[in-house]
Amino acid sequence: MTYCVGLKLNAGLVLLSDTRTNAGLDNIAIYRKMFFFENPGERVIAIMTAGSLSVTQTTLARLHEAIDDEMADETTSILKAPTMLQVASMIGDCLARTRREISDQLRDLSQHQASASFIVAGQRAGGDMRMFLIYPEGNFIEATEDTPFLQIGEHKYGKPILDRVVTPATSLADAQKAVLLSMDSTLRSNLSVGMPLDLAIIEKDACAVSAKRRILDGDPDFARMSVEWSNALRDSFVKVSI
Repeated sequence: MTYCVGLKLNAGLVLLSDTRTNAGLDNIAIYRKMFFFENPGERVIAIMTAGSLSVTQTTLARLHEAIDDEMADETTSILKAPTMLQVASMIGDCLARTRREISDQLRDLSQHQASASFIVAGQRAGGDMRMFLIYPEGNFIEATEDTPFLQIGEHKYGKPILDRVVTPATSLADAQKAVLLSMDSTLRSNLSVGMPLDLAIIEKDACAVSAKRRILDGDPDFARMSVEWSNALRDSFVKVSI
């Protein structure tokens, strides 16, 4: 399994994903789940993935193939699409088609149905920042003022802190803290989510990845933050009266 979270704020986008892939208790591997497509200054598109590795890798390969096609146009390449809404629609169509094809191949071998979901976020020059959660069937929802974050994978453990602290006005610095604490809660509660982590920031109107960082197991800053958060929760718990 996995956990990916994206925040759409007034100041920009904050994205975080883990890298653990499980194919059984004794078959654990590390695969990147955050990917970027960009023409710096013109547009940036980030994709985070959860679900069947065969579906996500094939979908991403097809998106790259469409971009590299010498006949690529605004109907086939996400780097030429005129809006982020059309980018989400194109990715959704590609994901749904790939999922159906792979599921059909597996149907004769087992009852397993391949499935995957994406978070797609970005901006093109002259357009607004937008962020979408794309379901396995290709349909999608969008982050809004009321719900400025989206999650895929093992999301339930990391959701409470986001519900309590994240608003569109949250600063990029505080947003990084929020997603990292959300991930810390998930890591503590679910063994199918694991280090290392990929963190990225896309500032509003930059139309490029502003910063990205890989956080390795044993990272001192992440470990310190985790301990401080645990201590703060413990102290607050003691102070609460019933």
